[in-house]
Amino acid sequence: MSYAQFSKKLETISGISITPFKEGSKEIDWDGVKENIEFLLENGVEVIVPCGNTSEFYALTLDEAKEEIRRVVEIVNGRATVVAGIGYSLQTAIRLGQYAATVGADAVMIHMPVHPYTTESGLTSYFKGIIEALDIPSILYFKDPTISDNVLKELAPQEKLVGVKYAINDLPRFAKVVYEVPKEHHVTWVCGTAEKWAPFFYSVGAKGFTSGLVNLFPQKSFEMLKAMQAGDQDTAWNVWREVLPFEDLRAKYNNGNNVVVIKEAMELIGLNAGVTREPVAPLNESDRKEVTDILKSWGFELKVEKVKN
Repeated sequence: MSYAQFSKKLETISGISITPFKEGSKEIDWDGVKENIEFLLENGVEVIVPCGNTSEFYALTLDEAKEEIRRVVEIVNGRATVVAGIGYSLQTAIRLGQYAATVGADAVMIHMPVHPYTTESGLTSYFKGIIEALDIPSILYFKDPTISDNVLKELAPQEKLVGVKYAINDLPRFAKVVYEVPKEHHVTWVCGTAEKWAPFFYSVGAKGFTSGLVNLFPQKSFEMLKAMQAGDQDTAWNVWREVLPFEDLRAKYNNGNNVVVIKEAMELIGLNAGVTREPVAPLNESDRKEVTDILKSWGFELKVEKVKN
């Protein structure tokens, strides 16, 4: 399969898998990882991303990240496309990407560095160095609004760059870069800010979106995707209105709630999400009540033993 053909695989939902940690020890619950990946597969998710931000990538050690990538590849066993999240320093990212390729990952998603001092040319070199060092396809995670989209335009001709997860909620800016990157570069544009923003991004060039919600309510995520693909605006926006309160809750505290809301909701309906690791704290009671109310409004039966009074 050519890189151009591979890019078409991203025209769907990229399910960012969660990493369940055991209460108390906060060790990874590997049985829980298997349960959750099987849940995604059973519900038709075609692109699974271990070691994404919703996987709490930056709370994992490198050995844990490697183990998670390896295990997810083994569990998936060819039933979906596995895109392994990689990052940290240039050489660390390259080594992690090479490891991912060795154990059978189909592609990598390169996290945007969290380094406090980043320049446009430096970031371009960072991404380019990783793309060129790996044989498998690369997807860029682009989320820093202070960095120019010139980075993406310069890297777009790279044959092994197959997609961009664009996570800056500025639609005119996104539309402009989509227009300015020639289609022959086979870059698939993915909305990187989930169902809340997916219909907006789709209207100006995105072909897929990332999702954390898919870990617990994949039916609703796919209802939105299929509606957008069919041009059914009424259904797409009806779904958007249904999921908006949940996505707004995830966005609280400058997105600090992003992962913990997903985990809390999964636990409340009987899925194995575990707890979060620092620097993410458990939900406060007010936000927790909001999660339960949303789940009830969606028709979920909550597991009573999981609910605190």
